[in-house]
Amino acid sequence: MQTWIKIGLLSDIPRLGSRTIETEQGQVAVFRTSDDEVFAMFNRCPHKGGPLSEGIVSGRVVACPLHNWVIDLATGEATAPDKGCTRTVPSRLVDGAVWLELKAGRQVSHG
Repeated sequence: MQTWIKIGLLSDIPRLGSRTIETEQGQVAVFRTSDDEVFAMFNRCPHKGGPLSEGIVSGRVVACPLHNWVIDLATGEATAPDKGCTRTVPSRLVDGAVWLELKAGRQVSHG
């Protein structure tokens, strides 16, 4: 069963940066754009499993720090010519708080 879980405040995430959280499903990277949009996806590049949370955010994409694959933050899809997809996590921003739709269970920890 999926449920919405508050993971922190928008101000906890640097602009054009990310934070990671541990979930029962694996590590999730939560990104903040320059326009204060929030996106979340599992923290593994579809190419070689690089840590997307350590990549450079530009607009609505993140570049993997290992091999510079560019991943669309909204869809998790690699941009052409690369092919692959990282699983996204539904996210929303409510009154300055960031919420993720995650599997119900034990509490998440913030990284």
